[in-house]
Order: sequence, then structure tokens, then C-alpha cells
Amino acid sequence: MTGLTAPEPRPVPGTATPAPGPRPATIVVVADFAAAEAKVRDGVDSERIVVLAGQDEAAAIAAAERGRAQGRGPVPTRPHRAKRRTLVVIPTYNEKDNLEPVVRAIHSYLDTDILVVDDGSPDGTGAIADRLAAADPRIHVLHRQGKQGLGTAYIAGFRFAIEHGYERACEMDADFSHAPWDLPRLVFAAEHADLVIGSRYVKGGNTVGWDFRRRLLSRGANLYARLVLSSGIRDNTAGFRCFATAALQRLDLAAVSAQGYAFQIEMAFRMVRAGFRVQEIPIHFVDRRVGASKMDGKIAREALLLVPKLRSRVKRSRPD
Repeated sequence: MTGLTAPEPRPVPGTATPAPGPRPATIVVVADFAAAEAKVRDGVDSERIVVLAGQDEAAAIAAAERGRAQGRGPVPTRPHRAKRRTLVVIPTYNEKDNLEPVVRAIHSYLDTDILVVDDGSPDGTGAIADRLAAADPRIHVLHRQGKQGLGTAYIAGFRFAIEHGYERACEMDADFSHAPWDLPRLVFAAEHADLVIGSRYVKGGNTVGWDFRRRLLSRGANLYARLVLSSGIRDNTAGFRCFATAALQRLDLAAVSAQGYAFQIEMAFRMVRAGFRVQEIPIHFVDRRVGASKMDGKIAREALLLVPKLRSRVKRSRPD
């Protein structure tokens, strides 16, 4: 396995715009996803890692370099295939500029089904989702009337995954905050856990493009949740996750009422209380490139008020 020095990447017309700032030139080649995790924890940006997983090394390096030059990350010669039937759930509200590029990016890294849960986006996101679904049987769309919130969107996606026989259900934002090349890492780590969290706050993880106020708010919220809940999870509010649907079936999804970041806190805590295996893998979370953040004061207050109630509301249990 080798590391190579690549020429300075240049954008290609008609492709995604690379994230701001210099892009590292040296790539690292590893045999499999277990080796990739060790590299990321040692501080190597996953954007620099080529995971062979059966690919020819020379071809994989060339494909990765082309992808990076186009601002698409280390694209494999062929999409990785998950060991278990997997559904990626993407909630949308006014994401018309992001949806098609993110779906295309996901499918360049992982051969997976996708469910778009659209809350009646007035900008036409739902129509774009329908067009994509008509052209690709791996894409499904669930239309809902009006903006009903992130939590209920994911619950609807989880129910869809359970009803249609998927073994894994992933959460992912539509706005490229979650790197598409990290999705296979998330799914392959789920072979050894019931919930895998793409974490900003374990060794090797971080945030990119946030100002001091947002960093302080996020770290403060996670420290607060960690101290109050004692769950052992460092990134309770992360929205990049992969669940075993067998575990989701054992949870009382009807009892989950939180939205926004509070939903993520509650779901992780319910998994811990139910005795399921939870693992965090490091990611670099990048601020959205297009559109406006859905975060507001109401969502933050909900999380603040919910956390103390969860200890008494969610009882301990064990998987059968």
C-alpha cells in the first residue's frame, strides 16, 4: 500500500464545488474499512483515504484522484456494496439545489437504496425526488403535508425500512454536511454495532466552517447531555447514523416525540438504555454549502428541556 502526491485539484465544469480552503494532496491507500478507521483515528482526513476493498490499486488511485480533482472526494472505481440490505433516509425541506447532487454522490460511493422524506417543500424538492425515483428503482419518496419536523421524518423512514425488510437504516443530511465517502465507513462499522454514530467529538473527528459561537453551542449541548445522561456517547446530537433495524423494532418508536437535535439525543439514549451496542466513528462535519441551516432557538430549547426528563422517562431494558 502506498501514499501518492497528487497535483493541485482543479474544479471541473458541471461538478460539485470543492469545499473552501486548500485540499490535501497526499492520499493514503488501505486494504479495507477497518484499516481506514485506524487511519482516521490517527488524524488522517477520510477525504484522503482510498479504501481498496477488492479494487485494483492503480485503478482505485486514479479514480480517487479524478474524484478529488472534481471536488467529489476519493471516488471508488465502483460503488462499495454493503453486506446487509441498507436504506439511507434523507429528510428534505427546500433542498432543491442539494438533493440531486447528494443522491448522485451517495450512489458513487455506496450501492444502496435511498428514501427521500419530503415535507411538502415549496421550492419543488419533492418533484425532483419523484423524477429521480422514476429513473432509479433504488430511490423512493415519501411525501408529507407541511413541515412536520426532523424527528417524525426519521421515524417515518425507520418504519419504511422495517416494513420493507431493510437490515440497516441510515440517517444523512441532504446538504453535504456529511461527506458521502464516509457513508460506506458508517455502514461497514454497523457490522459490529446496533448503532453507529458519525462523531465530531471522538479522536479524529472535527467540524469545518463553523464560527466560535456555533462550536461553543454544539460542544456545550453535548457536554450537557453527556453529563446528565451518562450514556458514554460523546456526540449525542450527531445526525449521521446507521441503525440496525432489528434494534429499531425493539424500541417504542411511538414514544419518541422530540424533534431537531433533541431527537438525536433521545434516540441515542433509548438505544443505550435498551442495551444495544453503540459505536462512534470520527467524521469531519462540514458546514452546508447551499441553503440555510434549519437550526433555531426553538430546537435548542427543546433539547435543553428534554434531557433531564429522559432519565426517568426511558427505562432500562435488555435485548432478548
